[in-house]
Amino acid sequence: MALQIDVVPAFNDNYIWLISQPDQPHVYVVDPGDASPVLEWLQQSGSQLAGILLTHHHPDHTGGVERLLQHRSVPVYGPKSARIPAVTDAFHDGDHLRILDTDFRVIEVPGHTLDHIAFLADPGAGHAPLLFCGDTLFASGCGRLFEGDPPMMLASLGKLASLPDTTRVYCAHEYTRANLAFARAAEPDNAAIAERERAVIALREQDRITLPSDLATEKRTNPFLRCHKESVRQRCSEHAGRTLTTEVDTFAALRQWKDNFQG
Repeated sequence: MALQIDVVPAFNDNYIWLISQPDQPHVYVVDPGDASPVLEWLQQSGSQLAGILLTHHHPDHTGGVERLLQHRSVPVYGPKSARIPAVTDAFHDGDHLRILDTDFRVIEVPGHTLDHIAFLADPGAGHAPLLFCGDTLFASGCGRLFEGDPPMMLASLGKLASLPDTTRVYCAHEYTRANLAFARAAEPDNAAIAERERAVIALREQDRITLPSDLATEKRTNPFLRCHKESVRQRCSEHAGRTLTTEVDTFAALRQWKDNFQG
């Protein structure tokens, strides 16, 4: 069954996703770092909060939970984490939950944080899978490694890259333009990156959202999903000043390069 995905912006660059069914009042909210825009959206749309999905413990993803629960007591689905006491239904890798007549599979994707999970919705035949991945996979980027290490994050990204190419990617930040500037530095001869960057610049100049993405696009234009490519390995070796021989080493050098990239 088709799902309807709406979005409200929060803070400087966060996106809070709202999941519902067309013409139905019940809404599930993903990573509400701020309650105010969600409550405003609920009031304007006449919708009813039915549940909260959390990908990890960072405040810009969980900060609005308490106020939303004061507005309406609903289940809170998330990782088993002492740092998210509001979670009522904790999930591990491979677990499933069913909401809005749709199966959601939980995928553990540690790296950005150790408790990070993603939710993969399967709306059924004729509809692309929907991936709510928090801060693990971004459009043309990935999250910083605040708690995990390069092998852990690379493995998590590998899990997501193995999903169908049609999978729609709903990440939590509007980082696409800056990520593509770095992607172009990492792969200057990648025509797909240049083409995507032009399209994204045009969208942002109109103050339009650049998401969702899809995995086929990410595999062409996201250097963090392309560490197995010789072009990326060579470019990272040049930047690091040493020969990189493994995919993990390439990813680690790429992530360090991005962390210090001035664009």
